Amino acid sequence: MNTRASAWPEYWDEWLILAILVWFPFLALGAAPLFDLDEGAFTASTTEMFLRGDFLSSYLLGEPRYDKPILIYWLQAAAVSLFGRDEFVWRLPSALSSSLWILVTYLFVTRVSQRRIGLTAALIVATAAGLTVITRAATADALLNLWLACAGYATWLWLRQSGQHWLYAAWLAMALGFLTKGPIAVVIPAGAVLLWCLSQRDGRLFLRFAFAPGPLALFLVIAAPWFMILTWREGPGFLTGFFLTHNLGRFDTAMEGHRGNFFYYLPVVLLSLLPHTGLLLAALTRLQAIWRNPLLRYGLLWFLLTLTLFSFSGTKLPHYVYYGYGGLVIVLASMVEMTTRRWLVLGPAPLTFALLLALPFLAQQAAGGLKGDDQLLLAGLPDAFGPAYWLWCGGALAISLILLGTRHIGLATALRFSGLLAGIAMTVFLIPIVGQIQQAPIRNAGRLAQTLPGPLVLFGANTPSLQTYANRPVAKRPPRAGDLVLTRHSDLPRLPGATVVYSERSYILARMH
Repeated sequence: MNTRASAWPEYWDEWLILAILVWFPFLALGAAPLFDLDEGAFTASTTEMFLRGDFLSSYLLGEPRYDKPILIYWLQAAAVSLFGRDEFVWRLPSALSSSLWILVTYLFVTRVSQRRIGLTAALIVATAAGLTVITRAATADALLNLWLACAGYATWLWLRQSGQHWLYAAWLAMALGFLTKGPIAVVIPAGAVLLWCLSQRDGRLFLRFAFAPGPLALFLVIAAPWFMILTWREGPGFLTGFFLTHNLGRFDTAMEGHRGNFFYYLPVVLLSLLPHTGLLLAALTRLQAIWRNPLLRYGLLWFLLTLTLFSFSGTKLPHYVYYGYGGLVIVLASMVEMTTRRWLVLGPAPLTFALLLALPFLAQQAAGGLKGDDQLLLAGLPDAFGPAYWLWCGGALAISLILLGTRHIGLATALRFSGLLAGIAMTVFLIPIVGQIQQAPIRNAGRLAQTLPGPLVLFGANTPSLQTYANRPVAKRPPRAGDLVLTRHSDLPRLPGATVVYSERSYILARMH
């Protein structure tokens, strides 16, 4: 095991790579409009805190929002208070959390393994396709993943080194995670420890983890007060809404239409790890060696627990499985040293860029089968993917094929090149393009609505980002005379006598008379 001092890079090129990876979540952070529903809901709830003058409870479009705790709202409120109200600032807490997540991953994996493996683990977090989305989204998930990583890594250091300060650090991270997204911040780290201790046939070690008086007291001091204050203020409906409906209820039923079969997460994992999916394929060929290694077994159990838990859940969203990626990246990064199958590890990279090149054509084909409003929304699709997109993805495809075919460049170096090329393709090109297609009309309507009189209403549309951009209250109810209404093109006939104030593709801002 490496010493703590050796965790930091020794050479300038390693420092450069680490700096790029830690900075990566900020790349083109404000280039895309806020995405509905998730970014819209979080930022609209924070906006409503300012509008209501209430920073203890969260509301969305006038209704209590009991499904998430308070920490991410406080961080977003602090960011916009200090720096203003644009997309970069709304996403700033998530980007900072992601930078720390990348750095913590590097420091931990380097401490328990090697610097090269630590850099690979950080690379996966920074540039894997699914994670590049979540690390820059104005939601609670980047912050939660930071706390899960801190809790899981601190717990491992306690398990292997018995330093009591690591146990305190683990429970501190779980407390902050509990304030970020609730019980899942405890269930996953504690479940991973339980499974690992059972695999070691040492149940007493888990009891020492789960019932340590000092760390438990620290957890309660941090996590409990806000829940107690909200329960005293809003009554038991808050607790039942939060714990029963929005936590246990998500496992029992498919909430908000987010359903899927038991194998829902298998394609999610394969696609979300691109262009690094080859490391997962390599790991599948070395399962016995992984299981024999205590650290890798811990990471594997962490991931499998998360995968199994959410595979049985009634509500399924792609980013739920990312809660296990703190353990998975330990396993995947180790494949750089354990495997010699270069084609297996690097093969998914050119497939990634080929998929990105094919994506505009696939989207155009899919648009023909959509409903009228969605077809109008995609009206600008052929022109959205400009020359820069084609040049970057085409060049990245050529480079990835060269990296695959030559052995003069080491495997770890080739992974870094392909990862950064894919990460830039996602963050600089694809995400902003999708954002402009999907969300630009709502952003533009919201900014216009800042200056127009009358109550602002959503009708036939579920786009809470309107409240964020308008920075004024928005209601979801049947429109009345004098209302300013955001609706879809197909719903305009249901608003007799309305005057169109603004129209962009499938969205219309209209005045009721």
